[in-house]
Amino acid sequence: MNADSNLSQVADALWKPNRGLNNFVQRAVVITFAMFALISIATTFGIVASLVFETFEFFTAVPIWRFLTDRQWTPLFTNAQYGIFVLLSGTFLTSLIAIVVAVPLGLFSAICLSEYASPNLRRWLKPALELLAGVPSVVFGYFALLLVTPFLRSMFPQIAGFNALSAGLVLGISITPLIASLSEDAIYAVPDSLRQGCYALGTTRRETITGVVLPAALSGIVASCILAISRAVGETMIVALAAGQNPTMTLNPFVPIMTMTAYIVQVSLGDTPAGSLAYKSIFAVGTSLFLLTLILNVFSFWFVRRFQEKYE
Repeated sequence: MNADSNLSQVADALWKPNRGLNNFVQRAVVITFAMFALISIATTFGIVASLVFETFEFFTAVPIWRFLTDRQWTPLFTNAQYGIFVLLSGTFLTSLIAIVVAVPLGLFSAICLSEYASPNLRRWLKPALELLAGVPSVVFGYFALLLVTPFLRSMFPQIAGFNALSAGLVLGISITPLIASLSEDAIYAVPDSLRQGCYALGTTRRETITGVVLPAALSGIVASCILAISRAVGETMIVALAAGQNPTMTLNPFVPIMTMTAYIVQVSLGDTPAGSLAYKSIFAVGTSLFLLTLILNVFSFWFVRRFQEKYE
């Protein structure tokens, strides 16, 4: 019996080794990763709190109805006015021009990479396209100011030196890789069996792409476009350098305008005293910008969940 008991203990030791160290390492890894996740969440709450507190102090001095109904944005003047829609119109104008440029370029690039390019060509073209996303925005701003604007003025003499058209065009180029890369991933993820089934029915490649592939990848394509819009709305240096700093409520792309981010740059780098009402106005603008991008992201999340295609 003793021999059998010893053999049983040896077998248990072989099949159930001491995992104390492994369990300790696993718990340490879990705790470490949880701390990093909590740091990210805490940072988000800190950003929101810093905006909310300063924005609340701003609205104690400026009624919110003035913020929404004033027709001018002149917080640095003696007779200050705080019409946020002046800055919203400039942001909307540059973002609209950027989307008109980026959506066709990005979507057609994604279709070319996923449906027409050979695997070897795709392996080279996609990283080359994504390399454009790594160019600093200040470089794009100087590109718009020193090259695109003179070119546009040679075609349209009435265009101003700082204008929304130049900023919007270059902003569209800067967000094109975002749409192209994410849309290409969504299109490439469509099962090849759908394509083969369409070809078996006698459809052409163009008909397969427009009738089956793009509808199947619609949720990913729309999500990439909304993410690009959020990127365009929050862009700073391109619009600050090329669009000017003239707060005007207009949809004329030939004149200088001011976006929300350009105003934040103007006040942050100027001589505005910290704690003044003009200084606190940048937090009100930042909160408006945060809410705008939050709405876009919530809509993107809802759209993806609502129209996402699932394949077995």
